[in-house]
Amino acid sequence: MVAKIISGLEVSAAVKARVKKAAEELKETGVQPCLATVLVGNDPASTTYVNSKQKTASELGIATRDHRLAANFKQHELVELVQLLNNDQHVHGILVQLPLPSHINEFDIINTISPFKDVDGLTPYSAGMLQNGMAVLKPCTPSGVMELLDYYKIGVSGMDAVIVNRSNLVGIPLALMLLEKNATVTVCHSRTKGLADKLRAADLIITAVGNRQRFTLAADMVKDGAVVIDVGTSRQNGKLTGDVDFEAVKQKASWITPVPGGVGPMTIAMLMKNTVTAASVAKGMNQ
Repeated sequence: MVAKIISGLEVSAAVKARVKKAAEELKETGVQPCLATVLVGNDPASTTYVNSKQKTASELGIATRDHRLAANFKQHELVELVQLLNNDQHVHGILVQLPLPSHINEFDIINTISPFKDVDGLTPYSAGMLQNGMAVLKPCTPSGVMELLDYYKIGVSGMDAVIVNRSNLVGIPLALMLLEKNATVTVCHSRTKGLADKLRAADLIITAVGNRQRFTLAADMVKDGAVVIDVGTSRQNGKLTGDVDFEAVKQKASWITPVPGGVGPMTIAMLMKNTVTAASVAKGMNQ
């Protein structure tokens, strides 16, 4: 068996085409979808991510507001900026790029964002709505994973799924989304005992560690016919790679995502989808 490739490039292109059409339809009604990005400091990776989000938004007809702040920007000043964006009717989505400098409390800043503009899906309100199966704006990377599974008609109902990640960004929201689709979910992490045995029993493996020295998904951890989704990113010898020993695992899996070109492109696509969704919700509220 050689796994079929799950192409995030193909699926993200389909999502972005829908987003562009939705943005055009909103503009015809007098609503210009707008995403505000906030970057504190000059971390190279964060700067690259924000630049990419701004570029994609422009390509899809979404306006942007770019806020780039010094690394010593004070927490209360950042709270005030987010509150200004909350109150700006022309801004529909607010994205505060994480991680923030250590002197700023990330939870406090995220909690300041209006739930109706929370295009990252990270506020406590959004988390609670997700837990109750009622979220409108969902975390982008987990949403991207679900979009990939849906696009390729990989039904997860009844599957035993193992997630190697317990973060609020990926693991926890993804577990809730899979449960909503009737999968049976095990969330694993660095202190999980017998991790390899749990992985070998899984029909669906989603790994998001991002450090090949700490964890690599080897072929002997994967049962024949399993679906493997690689959310991790790291660099080995200057080359971008994921958590999975791709060449070996693809000989056993039924479906597999590559890195790059798998989950990565989906995150920004789903962010754009959330932005036009937020603009649509705002239009309904303002009518």
